[in-house]
Amino acid sequence: MSSAIAAPDWNLSVVWPSLTSPEFKAAFQSVKDELAGLEAEFDRLSIGSAAPSSPEDTANLVALIDKWNAWETAYGTLAAYVYGFYTTDTKDEHAQANLSALDATSALRDKLYRRLEGWAGTRELADHADLKVNAYWLEKAKTSAQHQMSGPEEALAADLMASSVTAWERLHADVTAQLKVGYRGGHITMNEARNLAFDADPTVRKDAYDAELAAWPDAELACAAAMNAIKDATDKLESHRGWSPLDVAVFHSNIDHGTLEAMLAAARDAFPALRRYMRAKAKLVRGQERLPFYDIFAPVGDTTSVWEFDRAIDFVAEQFRTFSPRMADMALRSRAEHWIDAAPKPNKVGGAFCMHLRGDESRILQTWKPTAGSVGTLAHELGHAYHNVCLAGRTPLQRETPMPLAETASIFCEVLVHKASIQEATGDERLAILEHSLQRSAQVVIDIVSRYDFETAVYAKRKERALSAAELCQTMLDAQEGTYGDGLSEERHPYMWAAKPHYYSSRAFYNFPYMFGHLFSVGLYAVYEQDKEGFVSRYDELLSSTGLASAKELAAGFGIDITQKAFWAGSLAVMTAEVSEFETGVGA
Repeated sequence: MSSAIAAPDWNLSVVWPSLTSPEFKAAFQSVKDELAGLEAEFDRLSIGSAAPSSPEDTANLVALIDKWNAWETAYGTLAAYVYGFYTTDTKDEHAQANLSALDATSALRDKLYRRLEGWAGTRELADHADLKVNAYWLEKAKTSAQHQMSGPEEALAADLMASSVTAWERLHADVTAQLKVGYRGGHITMNEARNLAFDADPTVRKDAYDAELAAWPDAELACAAAMNAIKDATDKLESHRGWSPLDVAVFHSNIDHGTLEAMLAAARDAFPALRRYMRAKAKLVRGQERLPFYDIFAPVGDTTSVWEFDRAIDFVAEQFRTFSPRMADMALRSRAEHWIDAAPKPNKVGGAFCMHLRGDESRILQTWKPTAGSVGTLAHELGHAYHNVCLAGRTPLQRETPMPLAETASIFCEVLVHKASIQEATGDERLAILEHSLQRSAQVVIDIVSRYDFETAVYAKRKERALSAAELCQTMLDAQEGTYGDGLSEERHPYMWAAKPHYYSSRAFYNFPYMFGHLFSVGLYAVYEQDKEGFVSRYDELLSSTGLASAKELAAGFGIDITQKAFWAGSLAVMTAEVSEFETGVGA
């Protein structure tokens, strides 16, 4: 089934020949040795101790930051290299073995990072040029230091991570990637089944949906166990540190609770308009009053266009060029240098992502479908890659970008492609582009809030006891009812908690940053349309500085106040205007 789709594989051999090569093994050993050396240096300097500040602290911290950045650079490439093999084939034994070996290194890395952060956050430091360029990291370190357990407790937590949260996360990835779905007399992977939700044939979408829901009970026990373990461990750990998983998510997003609440309130106000879009689509696609879950991604308008990969990347690069030649050149370079793995494969993980590999290079994973949806995903992930290009001159500590701003970089590129392409489109082609934009809007507003509400409810319930698969299904249905409401028919998706890998990360509330990125990008684009002079250089500087200041400070540079509901409502108004145009276009 997958062999009919022509799409590229990525190339990792430019780093090392293979996971079994002497070069890779030597690099892995070097990373471990250097980390052991860092640990010895931390011990020698009593990093992490509660001793009073001393005059030597400033010089010691400057030296340690340099060493940490050098090690982190090598480690990041190594981890991305191993992860690259695992995500394209979760059954690859060499990838599995190296990922497991990397867990121990990662645990020690996290342990040392907490020591460095906690120690730096409590020191009385002298003025120093090398510390000024890390001023925001030091500011955040002070807050982190207030939410650390004792040194031995933090060390134990880091040691246990590999056999607790990380192990459960990997179990979920393995089980779901290898889960077989009975479909039309044969078997396909869950990834392939979920991709059929984008098919133009309504019977294919419905049959794939039925097959998917029939397959999930085979994996529900493992998925529920993983969910319960991860949420319980995360909640208890952060409670011991004196805050909640949501507090941590907000802190690491470089925003505050007030900003989050303002955004969520504006989003909930927009539900009625987006539900109108869903009902209009239901009439168009099925002649029904409400949209069944399996038609959420149904193509509309010009469904005859076949987006082969090469055509898609040429198109995306062309639209990027209207904004920035540098961005367009990067997109074409990603194909020439084989940064992208888009070929459908057995045991390949679902979803899509972009990861930094080294220097200004990235690697992008998605499973290609010859649809406009895949084109949007490609633009999104290339936006992350462009962000990595802009960050190339920063050190690892300076490029610690929060998810909301990372998603801003990717979604801004989606907005660019959408705006550029819809200007020239007419008729069915315009309707198709408009519907895809609204489909995306519904996902990042309605669906993201449903995920946020689901996760909030799970954390609250998990404080009392473990939840069964049936209870998780009901909690998901409750979240869908509270958000999708009368936009959806009774045919919903109770197993979305099992299908979405974001719930299985140690990073709690891996959802609202997507909404932030989408709405902030729309707001940024509005600024661009009003005054294009010098905007591209300012935008590149924003992407280069995402680890150097809070989201509020960076937004203020464009005259945007993200703490106010009015800003978010303004971005959402762009979506509601598209709803009215869509309703007119389909005669709803």
